[in-house]
Amino acid sequence: MVQQKVQYIDLPLTAEKAASLSAGDQVTLTGIIYTARDAAHKRFIELLDEGKPLPFPVADAIIYYVGPTPAPSGTVIGSAGPTTSYRMDAYAPRLIVLGLRGMIGKGTRSQEVTEAMKKNGAVYFGAIGGAGALLSQCIKQSRVIAFEDLGTEAVRELMVENFPVTVAIDSKGNNLYELGRIEYLEWHK
Repeated sequence: MVQQKVQYIDLPLTAEKAASLSAGDQVTLTGIIYTARDAAHKRFIELLDEGKPLPFPVADAIIYYVGPTPAPSGTVIGSAGPTTSYRMDAYAPRLIVLGLRGMIGKGTRSQEVTEAMKKNGAVYFGAIGGAGALLSQCIKQSRVIAFEDLGTEAVRELMVENFPVTVAIDSKGNNLYELGRIEYLEWHK
């Protein structure tokens, strides 16, 4: 059975904190995370290719793959559920090499992303798709910091409190998607 423990992590996500996590761990994150989807990731790589800085310090940061809906009156943010992560796979390894320590999304990742994570001590967290309204309650502040022209997909800095995620792939490359499948097949023999 996939061993699970609960960890409460105050951000930033240092190499030491990332190394303490195992696939299947339940984690709550408190602190600053950043949002970006594929259009923003493409622009990140263009900035790097031009020798320009990224719009936030990437070392020990977490990027949440989300394009939140507009904030209803009196709220910080609208529904903020994860998007499918594989669309960022072409860009993620380069950011991981620069020190990106964590990513939050849904779905599996490519072998290239997993290898970059193993080499650089990064983790991939899964968030529950379809629970965007609930997840948004953990977001205490939101401000656009780059690419405002992308609308809901602009890069945001979020202050989160007890934001619930599961370690889907840990820094050693252990993959909950694979481990869960193996466990299920063993259980159904």
